[in-house]
Formats: sequence, structure tokens, C-alpha cells
Amino acid sequence: MNLETSKLDYEMKNISGSTFKKIIAQALEFDNVDLSKTKVNNANMSEITLNDVNASGSRLSDINLSETFIKDANMSNMNIENIYLYGTEFSNITLPMEEEGSNCLDGNYRPIKFINCNLKNMEIVDCDITGLKINGILIEELIKKTRGS
Repeated sequence: MNLETSKLDYEMKNISGSTFKKIIAQALEFDNVDLSKTKVNNANMSEITLNDVNASGSRLSDINLSETFIKDANMSNMNIENIYLYGTEFSNITLPMEEEGSNCLDGNYRPIKFINCNLKNMEIVDCDITGLKINGILIEELIKKTRGS
């Protein structure tokens, strides 16, 4: 593929509706841009960095997120389906604090569910399991029964 090389430097421009095909666009920098409703297909986005981004309502499919690091993210009401999670760690996961804007005033949050998952060799360490059920069995009660309480 014979490509013309050109560096573009846009500021205060509206390029909405533009199309880019068969483009090499490495090391781009976007700052204070509206990329809502943008579609990216068949792209290499390895080592991409996203900071202070509103990605609510986004759809990701056929994505390789191995070795991805997600921090300080609101992932409420997400649907994660057909995912490989081996070696994945979840730490410091919590419901929003009272002072946060995403806090539900009545504390009535939709439950977090794992459905039809292989959780073989999964560990839950130092976690609040209040209300945790597995196949309808309240785990707190099961633990009390096995401890003879």
C-alpha cells in the first residue's frame, strides 16, 4: 500500500461525519474532543490510553483486553458476556459512597450476577459477602451452619 504522509494539526474544527479508511494513525493525541457515536472497526488500538473519558453506552465486541488495567471506573449496570477471565483480579470493588453522584439514595442497587460461569478455582478473599447467594443459597447462613453456630 503506497501511502501519502501528512501530519494534520487541527484545533477548533468540526470534522463530524468524516471517514478514514486504510489509514495509519499511530500516536495520535486527542484532547477535549467529542467522539460520541464514533465507530471504529478492525483497528489495532493496543497500548491506547484513555483518561477522563465518558464511554457510557459504549459497545465493545470481539475485543482483546488482555493485560488491560482499569482504575477508578464506574462500571455500573454493565453486561459482560462470553468473556475469558483467567488470571483476572478484581480489587477494591464497592458500591458508590453516599457523597458520590452515582449513589442510589435508597441503596437499592441491581444485584451483581454471575450466570452460567465456570468459577472453578475462584477465590474470594477478605470481602463483604452480605447477601451473597450461590444457586439461591445464602452463603452467610451456609458458613454459620458449617461452623456450628
